[in-house]
Amino acid sequence: MKSMRIGLDLAKNVFEVFAVDQDEKVLLRKTIKRSKVLEFFIQQEPC
Repeated sequence: MKSMRIGLDLAKNVFEVFAVDQDEKVLLRKTIKRSKVLEFFIQQEPC
């Protein structure tokens, strides 16, 4: 299912990422290192 919204909780070294669909169902909840954030978003489809 396609993500409708992606949230990003900023911190010093790791970020918490979550994505929800149009029904507000959580599709993704993940911790990502700062160095991998750009790589993560490059791989995502546009919301």
